Amino acid sequence: MKTSKIREYFLNFFKEKDHKIFPSDSLVPQDKTSLFTSAGMQQFKPYFLGEKKGIRRAASCQKCLRTDDLEKVGKTSFHHTFFEMLGNFSFGDYFKKEAIEFAWEFLTKVLNLPEEHLWISVYREDEEAFSLWKDYIGVSGKKIVKLGMDKNFWPANAPLRGPEGPCGPCSEIFFDKGENYGCKRKTCSPACSCGRFVEVWNLVFTQFNYQDKKLLPLSQKNIDTGMGLERIASILQNKDNNFQIDIFSPVVEFLQEILSFPQDLSFIYAVADHIRAVTFAICDGIFPSNEERGYVIRKLIRKALYHGFTLGKKTPFLYKLVPLYVDLMKDAYPELEEKQEDIASVILAEEERFLVILKGAEDKFAVLLENLNKERIIKGEDVFKLYDTYGVPLEVVQELATLENVKIDEEGFKRLFEERRRLSQEKSKIAKGIFTISSGWKIKTEFVGYENLTLEAEIVKLIKNDQEVEVLKENEEGVIILEETVFYPESGGQLSDKGEIKTQEGLFQVEKVEKINETIFHKGRVKKGKVKKDKAFLKINEERRKALERAHTATHLLQAALRKILGTHVTQQGSLVDTDRLRFDFTHFQALKENELEKIERLVNEFILQVDKVETKIVPFEEAKKEKALAFFEEKYEDLVRVVSISDYSKELCGGTHVKDTGKIGLFLILSESSVSSGIRRIEAVCGKLAQNLVFSYKYKLKEIAALFHAKEETVLHKVREFLENLKEMQKKLKNLEKLLVSYEAEKFLSYNGEKIEEFDIDFFFIYLKEKEMDYLLFLSDALRKKKKSLFFLISSTFRGNIFVFSASSDLVEKGFSTHQFITQHKKKLSLKGGGKDLLCRGIITKKIEPQSFKIEIKNALLNFLKDAGIKKFS
Repeated sequence: MKTSKIREYFLNFFKEKDHKIFPSDSLVPQDKTSLFTSAGMQQFKPYFLGEKKGIRRAASCQKCLRTDDLEKVGKTSFHHTFFEMLGNFSFGDYFKKEAIEFAWEFLTKVLNLPEEHLWISVYREDEEAFSLWKDYIGVSGKKIVKLGMDKNFWPANAPLRGPEGPCGPCSEIFFDKGENYGCKRKTCSPACSCGRFVEVWNLVFTQFNYQDKKLLPLSQKNIDTGMGLERIASILQNKDNNFQIDIFSPVVEFLQEILSFPQDLSFIYAVADHIRAVTFAICDGIFPSNEERGYVIRKLIRKALYHGFTLGKKTPFLYKLVPLYVDLMKDAYPELEEKQEDIASVILAEEERFLVILKGAEDKFAVLLENLNKERIIKGEDVFKLYDTYGVPLEVVQELATLENVKIDEEGFKRLFEERRRLSQEKSKIAKGIFTISSGWKIKTEFVGYENLTLEAEIVKLIKNDQEVEVLKENEEGVIILEETVFYPESGGQLSDKGEIKTQEGLFQVEKVEKINETIFHKGRVKKGKVKKDKAFLKINEERRKALERAHTATHLLQAALRKILGTHVTQQGSLVDTDRLRFDFTHFQALKENELEKIERLVNEFILQVDKVETKIVPFEEAKKEKALAFFEEKYEDLVRVVSISDYSKELCGGTHVKDTGKIGLFLILSESSVSSGIRRIEAVCGKLAQNLVFSYKYKLKEIAALFHAKEETVLHKVREFLENLKEMQKKLKNLEKLLVSYEAEKFLSYNGEKIEEFDIDFFFIYLKEKEMDYLLFLSDALRKKKKSLFFLISSTFRGNIFVFSASSDLVEKGFSTHQFITQHKKKLSLKGGGKDLLCRGIITKKIEPQSFKIEIKNALLNFLKDAGIKKFS
């Protein structure tokens, strides 16, 4: 039976049993305490906790991602990072009897699994479940195994250790593969871990609340079940390994064709698993990065790529698996096909980036091996340097160490890693702590500033130095809290409003507005008089508000343009909305080309010229998701959210202030595009008055340039190009003249600077120059080699300290001499820093030199080098 059919049969079966069928939730969970969606029940947590009502029965096939057993993936027959979890759920509706009945009916009547192959485990104290299986379903008591709370209670061992909250016994259904599998003992049962018994379905009976070290009955009893789709498919398709089922086998076969792997297929299985996980993660907007979810995805790509690299695959290949998975999974997950090109491009870019790191990692690791201590342990600081300076992940160093049979000081590495993280966090705290206000002031402030710029409101608190006061005097800094406000607090990347708060006795200048929990804090200074708890008149700076609105709406237009030009993989990673200025960070795998930036800029300005209406509405979060409104997934959203829509091309969840129509933005100009981190790009832009001023500035500068070139503005570019071509030609002629001059000077140097070394039948020259640049030294070395054979020379110049060129004539190099070897062996002794090839090396002299003494040092080092090499004469 195909995997797709099992999925279809499961959902249809529970639909007939009056369950509401839910689509799979994203791999990015709504529950912010979890990194990934890792279980079918996760999207139903509000129903389990009684926070949401209206649904009593549910079923789903949930995409899940777990990395707890990452090292086991590929080595066992059933571990995965990404998998599909079939589950049915009851929220205070049916309980054990129906859950057991539904599971048995589906397995034996719908999937037609032989009853004689099915075994059951129950919690040893759950007599009710034992009785239901034995007396109601009719399973033989010999095939029902009673196990302890470590195996058949959820969470495991909850009656002993908690955690506090809902918990309960569980019952698992196992498939017996037969006596020829596993340990082959007659007493073998699901209690044995030999592999003969495959866990198929886990039924969790949530009936207790663990509190004060006691199990108390829950008023609402729930059912939470989970059955791994890949595992049941392997049973129905009669496969010993999940990676042999229909949704994996084409990928495994393809990998076997392109990779020269050994008979052990564990590497191939791991690669197949990791890239399936990565494909679904990127589809859900999780991109490779160095933080949290993104780090996990980057780690999976790199582990998969490293498997290929160690076996000779030095070019990208993982991205080629994406179309295979799309073909296999697109019927159940059509979004994969929509984003196929973007997913493959992201993986390819990540592969190319990591291959560069890997090629360098082997060389750097080889240097560490040369300096190993007797214990053959690589120091923690050396491992950390590979990670921090060269970008080599710890897991790659671990793999290299395993191959070379050496150990690494992981504890030392972790200590340095944590120290770096701590310092980073301290810097972050310092940056955030400039305007710190205690979160202990619990007053709800209602923001009414979307439509109003002024307001009369009551001051309810005055704060100075985080202490409540009755009055703020002239020139004193402080904070005002009101019941209502028109001042927009800094939020969602948008800077706060500024303005004035007037009372009968004073004037307060608002410099910054922050929101902590439900309280809005107005921070500033008393400009005149004194301020008490009283009625106040609030007025924001209207020009500033309009400039912020223009920039914020322009940010939405920019994201819409980016997604249209670059692809729907573009998602917001951060933003700054300032007065007519914006910064937008987004996911993209490479630097933008000039023509892409031009298209994006033009498209944003087209949106502006269309004068499209900007509309806002408040809707339930679930409704906004159905409407495919873009959300910044790091944000935590309430049940009701504000949706900002512009025509049919932009729809985002946003609480910021916006213009009424796009025409109010006026003009949009991109200033720069740069990298923030791997896979994250940044665009900085201006709009409104700043963009207008910039255009005027460019116009007047263009006039000045045109005047300098005696040209019209429309033809000045041609004139500039013509000038640069002429300049290039003149520079070329100048170089040729310089080479000719150097050739004459070479004759001069050869006539009196040389020293004959009879022992080796060679000439040695040391030339010391004042303030000559490296190009001159290289020209001179070329001229010297052309004019004389059997020649060694070192040219030094006082330019920027002391630079040098050391070279030998071509005939000596052909006879086996290498300047590179000489410099490598003697750079420390001679205080040289640099490198090159056999013919020539270049660099700097790191110490002050006296020319004549240094000449002797060089000459003696050269003679010793030649003697050690066993050279008699070059003739």
